[in-house]
Amino acid sequence: MNDAEDGTTVAVTSKGQATIPKKFRDRLRIDTPGRIQFIENERGEVVIRPVKRPSEIRGALASGVDEGEKSATELLREERKRDEKKAEEKFGRSGPDE
Repeated sequence: MNDAEDGTTVAVTSKGQATIPKKFRDRLRIDTPGRIQFIENERGEVVIRPVKRPSEIRGALASGVDEGEKSATELLREERKRDEKKAEEKFGRSGPDE
């Protein structure tokens, strides 16, 4: 077996706790204290993923919009305008109050 197949062995306490070796915490960017998620894939292997804190993901969608792309808010506003236009064409008015 090579090093990748040998892996790293850690002890599990009576409470089910195990220490994630530093090289894996660094590679996966797992903060301490922090949270991780265990996911079983289709091959039955367990994958460990870090769980980001809400403060780390706050605003991620807004800042991730490239030029030329529209934000979710802009898309919803456009959809609302289309719906209003359809209602106006169907009912011959500009809104529900008229």
